[in-house]
Amino acid sequence: MNNRRLIYLDNNATTPCDPRVVETMVPYFFEKHGNAASRSHQFGWEAEDAVDYAREQIAKLIGAEDKEIIFTSGATEGNNLAIKGVFEMYAKKGNHIITAETEHKAVLDTCKHLEKVGAEVTYLKVQEDGMVNLAELEAAIRPTTILVSLMWANNETGVIQDMKTIGQICEKHGVLFHSDATQAVGKIPTMVREMGVHLMSFTAHKMYGPKGVGALYVSRKNPRVKVTAQIDGGGHERGMRSGTLNVPGIVGFGKAAEIARLEMEQDAARLSKLRDHLQAELTKLEETKVNGNEGSRMPHVANISFKHVEGEGLMMTFNQNIAVSSGSACTSASLEPSYVLVGMGLGDDLAHSSIRFSLGRFTTEEDVEDAIKLVANGVNHMRDLSPIWEMYKEGVDLTKIEWAAH
Repeated sequence: MNNRRLIYLDNNATTPCDPRVVETMVPYFFEKHGNAASRSHQFGWEAEDAVDYAREQIAKLIGAEDKEIIFTSGATEGNNLAIKGVFEMYAKKGNHIITAETEHKAVLDTCKHLEKVGAEVTYLKVQEDGMVNLAELEAAIRPTTILVSLMWANNETGVIQDMKTIGQICEKHGVLFHSDATQAVGKIPTMVREMGVHLMSFTAHKMYGPKGVGALYVSRKNPRVKVTAQIDGGGHERGMRSGTLNVPGIVGFGKAAEIARLEMEQDAARLSKLRDHLQAELTKLEETKVNGNEGSRMPHVANISFKHVEGEGLMMTFNQNIAVSSGSACTSASLEPSYVLVGMGLGDDLAHSSIRFSLGRFTTEEDVEDAIKLVANGVNHMRDLSPIWEMYKEGVDLTKIEWAAH
């Protein structure tokens, strides 16, 4: 084990590029290096054709039309373009946006920014299983509501919201529905029309494509949605997003979408078996808790709390061998407990002791077996050293203890 075989179980942070994706991209760095906006020669035409084909592949994956795909630098930009773009475009209709406390920072911070310029934002609490309460969502809608922004699947817990019902609620009240679907696209079916989603952000690097390229789906019919550009320039991407297109990245994104469309189902079936095995073995340890609704969850994700074990410390025991994350990768620079888990009602202690395991296309059975052993040993080791665990084992009620201020 200690020959440092690295096990990668952090696919929600980013996925490795599929070799088939890399192979498709290579020619566009040198031989076919044209700018897709150069309309006067062969190099530009080749690049434009490649972009058109990728757009088609990506649209097909989500059940949209090619013209509804706007290329961006990733999901953070997509979320900004969707939320700010709708807020500015529909200012005459209203200024109220509804989202949830457990959204990704790219949505929460965008909403916080808009509050400074006159937006009113409702941040819905989630239930203990991470699901939005649909009655509360509907009750929050006002005559001035222009947008509901709720993620398809959560990055930390893998919990999948009831997209179809949310879409129906939005339609009933004539409100636009945006979803940050970064964690869902390419892994589970995300057919935008069937679900009533009008805008959807996603990115290539969570689905075995390259980093630095993403897309925003913007509905063109029933309703025809418009967003104001957030980056101005040459009017690329139907005027919604200026800037020279990242042709190699887009080509790779298109290939990743094609592979996902064809292989998603078998990937999901294999990964959910592996995930269930990992979860079953690790929850044999005393005082463990799986976080998030187990019936409505991404097939490859398990977020598990190991009571009275500090997540960051636990990772130190095996992080020479396993890549996982505690809290959320985007905010793990701070040692705050995960706001997503705290938002689901977990106490700081449980939120601090959580580890997110996210499996992927290249995860093997051997990876999972080794991870189970390493994590179980780590938890037992940490608990052997922990005075709190000893007190717990002796039956002390830890909730009643007054800890001295330090």
